[in-house]
Amino acid sequence: MIAKLKMLISTTELTAKIGDTHCVIFDCRHDLFDLGKGERLYREGHIPGAIFANLDTDLSGEKSGSNGRHPLPSPAAFTAFLARNGVSNTTQIVAYDDVGGQFASRLWWLSRWIGLTQASLLDGGIPKWIADGHALSRAVPVPKPAALRGHANPLMVLNADEVEAGLKIAATTLIDARAPERYRGDIEPIDPVAGHIAGAKNRFYKENLNADLTMRSPAEINTAFASIMNARHAVEVVHQCGSGVTACANIFAMEYAGLNGSKLYPGSWSEWITNPARPIIKGVAKNNAKGSTAGDAK
Repeated sequence: MIAKLKMLISTTELTAKIGDTHCVIFDCRHDLFDLGKGERLYREGHIPGAIFANLDTDLSGEKSGSNGRHPLPSPAAFTAFLARNGVSNTTQIVAYDDVGGQFASRLWWLSRWIGLTQASLLDGGIPKWIADGHALSRAVPVPKPAALRGHANPLMVLNADEVEAGLKIAATTLIDARAPERYRGDIEPIDPVAGHIAGAKNRFYKENLNADLTMRSPAEINTAFASIMNARHAVEVVHQCGSGVTACANIFAMEYAGLNGSKLYPGSWSEWITNPARPIIKGVAKNNAKGSTAGDAK
């Protein structure tokens, strides 16, 4: 029997799993403004045995023009991606990136969405791996395909109409994971409209991290989220960002802190603004969120 994998795995713990056929490692590095950078970095050097997961093609579905910049892949497509890369229903999955889980958490969330509970993030990602003196590899593995069954859990997702309905009756706490200046609408380097969904709170995902990109303690994270949840249960919390990617990092943080069951609005801001009838706000009090960098939240 395979032991349950922790949500976070340290670099030391991961070294013991290199070459383990029961563990598949995914490199999720990505750059929003340089779409080929993640794969270039992967080929220049990655954690030994890691398989590259492309955000745009492996961790996202087809865009319609009104479903956001990174719509969810179909459950069948994501299941097939994992299966051809050696993931079975008992495989341990470890995902990492170079920005504290912004992209790796998307793979973690998608795995959970289709019913796989044996998924975790590498704490501190590849920067911590390098800082701790572990070697990189340029060898691209050739995985052995596996049999995998996956079924999406509809309770983990809300669509735009459901989010809007919940906000109208004050039944939902909506949390925006984008950088504060994007949430406020001071700038918008990606989407055609600046601002945020009316009623959304702001919790920049990097506030869950220490300076070295490792996660802060569960107690610290629990306290921070509790302060903006309006005394609601976690199941009444919905996460969004620019396109449903960085929001997964906040879901991960809440789960890590023992706040289980919050949901994802996959279309997020980039879908919300395609319908001009949906309420938005540009400009809020400066004390709503602390400083950050704009390019970090999708």
